[in-house]
Amino acid sequence: MRAISGLWRWRGNPLRRATDLAEAWVALATLVLIAAAAPVVGALTGAAAEDSLQRAVREQQHSRHLVTATVLRRLGGAPMENDPDTSSARDVHSRVLADWTAPDGTRRHGATLVDLKSPHHGDHFGLWTDTHGRISTRPLDSPTATTHAVLAGVGAALLSAGLVDSGRRLIVWRMVRRRYARWDQAWDRAGPDWGKAGTGS
Repeated sequence: MRAISGLWRWRGNPLRRATDLAEAWVALATLVLIAAAAPVVGALTGAAAEDSLQRAVREQQHSRHLVTATVLRRLGGAPMENDPDTSSARDVHSRVLADWTAPDGTRRHGATLVDLKSPHHGDHFGLWTDTHGRISTRPLDSPTATTHAVLAGVGAALLSAGLVDSGRRLIVWRMVRRRYARWDQAWDRAGPDWGKAGTGS
C-alpha cells in the first residue's frame, strides 16, 4: 500500500527527485513480486516435498513391520529415546531385553525401549523392525508427511518474500548512499564561499 501511495504522492510533486520516484517503483515491484512469486514458490516447494515424503511413506510402510516382542528381563541404565517423532515427554520408557520373530521367520533378541512402566518377564509389546528383524523406528504416516510438506511450502514462501524484500532494501540503501554522496559534493562546492563578507558581490 505504501508503494502505491508513494507513487501517487510523488506523481505531480514539484519537489520530487528522480530517486524518490525510483524508490516508489522499487517498492511497488517488490510488493508485486512478493504477492505473485512467493505463493508460487511455496506451492511448488510444498508439492515437491509432498511427493518426496509420500514416496518415503510408501517405502517405509513396505519395509517396516510391527511384530510382537516378549520381555525377557528389564535392563538397568539411563533411558534413551529411540523414536522422538512418536513419543511425548510424558511417555515412560523402560529398557528391556526382548525376544521377537522377524518378518522373515528368524528369531531375534536384543535391548530395546518399551512404553511399559514396570515391565516383567513374559510381557508382550509391539516392536517396529525392518524385513530382517532389526529394530527400526515407526514408519512415517501420510498425515505427518503432508504436515511437513505444508511447513516446507510455507517456509519457502516466507524465505522467498524475505529475499525479495532484502533485495529491495539493498537497492534503496545504494540509492540513498548515492544521494548522500551527491549532497556531499554539492556542499563541498558551495561551502568555501559561505560566511565570507561580500560573497556574491
